[in-house]
Amino acid sequence: MLEWKSTRRAVLGAALAALAFSAFAAGDAWPRRPIRWVVAGPPGSGMDIFARLISVPLSSALKQPVVIDNRAGANSIIGNDAVAKAQPDGYTFLFTPSSAIAINPIIQAKMPYDTLKDLLPVAQVGIGGILLVANPSTGFKNFDDMVRYAQANPGKLSYGTWGNGSTGHLVMEGLKAHYKLFMTHIPYKGTASLVQDLLANNVSVAFTDIASPLPYARAGKLTILGATGSARGPALPDVPTLSEQGYKFDLDGWYGVFAPASTPQSIVHRMNEEIGRILATEEMKEKFAAQNFGLPPFKTAEQFAAMVRSDVAQWQSLAKSAQLKID
Repeated sequence: MLEWKSTRRAVLGAALAALAFSAFAAGDAWPRRPIRWVVAGPPGSGMDIFARLISVPLSSALKQPVVIDNRAGANSIIGNDAVAKAQPDGYTFLFTPSSAIAINPIIQAKMPYDTLKDLLPVAQVGIGGILLVANPSTGFKNFDDMVRYAQANPGKLSYGTWGNGSTGHLVMEGLKAHYKLFMTHIPYKGTASLVQDLLANNVSVAFTDIASPLPYARAGKLTILGATGSARGPALPDVPTLSEQGYKFDLDGWYGVFAPASTPQSIVHRMNEEIGRILATEEMKEKFAAQNFGLPPFKTAEQFAAMVRSDVAQWQSLAKSAQLKID
């Protein structure tokens, strides 16, 4: 009897060891099929530009296609929600801006998901501000020109952003409160349509992402009045920040890669490492700089998660001071 029990334990142990090895091998084999890369903005937006810059070398590194799936609208809530509700199997990832992560939960009355519980931070991509842009017909050359016109002409100047509750919306509402301006907000579904309306002079001034207006500004079709963030953009060294122009606002924005909660940590760490290797190349640094976006020292997934929590706290304070609430 004792010998039989020993034999049974040995067989059971061997079976468990085989299962463990099989699970390890399966995880090690990831990815075994294409990866869906949900971009929470429209094609042609700054978000889309940076996502596509990374997706090509990422496909090579993972030896599987990384398929872009643009899900724009509701200040990125539509794209974020799609990933928050996706299977946590390592085949769906989100590319989204900091505003959608740090601001939406603070100012939206109802959210279809819990940002901090349903989305798992994977990697930070870039750092920078947003741009205050005007149609040249306004005659504005800098931030002060816009403020003085708005003060002298209450209600005549409207402004656009890429959505209710976006970073641009929050910053401009803070500016309006600080300088006692009356300007109507016009929200768009994304920066691509916003920039097109700026070019057509359907909206005179707007806050946009860091990259979309660059070719038009270089061609003289748009005027960049200033930028948020702690430093001037690498592609716009002559454009001063808002802080340099008298309005203290040096919080930086970023794009982030997220996964559905409960995605295996081994996959999260692998994705983080591959993105980190891609962003460390000189080629990628040059491409990001050309698009006016900086690349800070790369963070682990855990370090990025800590930064997300810190940013939520800081943006919450700003939203309260601006009394910004979206119904």
